[in-house]
Amino acid sequence: MRDQLKRVDLTLKDKAYFHFALAQGCEVTGEYEEAFINLDKGNKIKNEQSKYSIEKMDKELQAQAKICDRKFFENLGDGGHKTNDPIFILGLPRAGSTLIEQILASHSMVDGTLELPNILSMAQSLRGDDIYGNLGNYPKSMKSLTLERREELGKSFIDDTMMHRKDAPRFTDKMPNNFRHIALIHLIMPNAKIIDARRYPLDCCFSMFKQLFAQGQEFTYGLAEAGSYYNSYVKLMDHWDKVLPNKILRVNNEDIIDDLEGQVIRMLDFLDLPFEESCITFYKTDRLVRTASSEQVRKPVNKSGMGRWKPYAKNLKPLLNVLNKDLLKSEDVALIES
Repeated sequence: MRDQLKRVDLTLKDKAYFHFALAQGCEVTGEYEEAFINLDKGNKIKNEQSKYSIEKMDKELQAQAKICDRKFFENLGDGGHKTNDPIFILGLPRAGSTLIEQILASHSMVDGTLELPNILSMAQSLRGDDIYGNLGNYPKSMKSLTLERREELGKSFIDDTMMHRKDAPRFTDKMPNNFRHIALIHLIMPNAKIIDARRYPLDCCFSMFKQLFAQGQEFTYGLAEAGSYYNSYVKLMDHWDKVLPNKILRVNNEDIIDDLEGQVIRMLDFLDLPFEESCITFYKTDRLVRTASSEQVRKPVNKSGMGRWKPYAKNLKPLLNVLNKDLLKSEDVALIES
């Protein structure tokens, strides 16, 4: 019976891969209706396998804002490991974090690493026996972190990630889901820099919907799921801005495309790094990139990724019905609704 279940799981996995691949092929030939049919089928398979819950995820993100308020940080006060080595690039998948990392990793004083799992693992350890987060142990458990424990966790992060670094004094961690754990990052490494990579909602959500991720990111396998997660992400980032002012630099993907040099200068100023021309010619930097955007960062910035949802506009009402319309251009709303 177990072997039979394995064969069923493998068949479903193969079907998902098949539909995503077929969708990509159809898009290349301009068969957008057929492409969307296959995207929808592939995403439904992944969604059913993941058992993802919009309500549970929204509750989890709201808990961060509810518990980690101004009083939370005031009560805990100063503490943590005083390193400024890490640069956390976070946000949503397909939002431009790989591009930002490639720009910064082109600087002589910055090592580009990976989507490091260390912060997520620490957060999971703070759940204790509540491994699925059903009891709400975390983030409440952070209230009991002593100064010694915060110092220990911060130093542990630096020590454990050393294997991914070379000789530069600074390094990037571009795990996007770290946006859920900015309070933890601040408590254990208060001098760490944080960059929020953001992209226009329709471009970002549809790009997530089109991507079959190697693992995780279950919120991407449905238009309503992606839209709801985008809303929750924006709300939580707005909260962090209020309780931790000037802690996070927001960098819009569209702004990089429109004014690369200006945004490079802005980021380097935020990081207290001198300007280097190599950050402008980031596409010449030879380094391993292991994300879905690996090919894009080998080219100069361009607008090819903007508006790729438009041929599918008539199919995107489930996304539009969920997204906060204040974040959208009125003409785009009209296009989807027409």
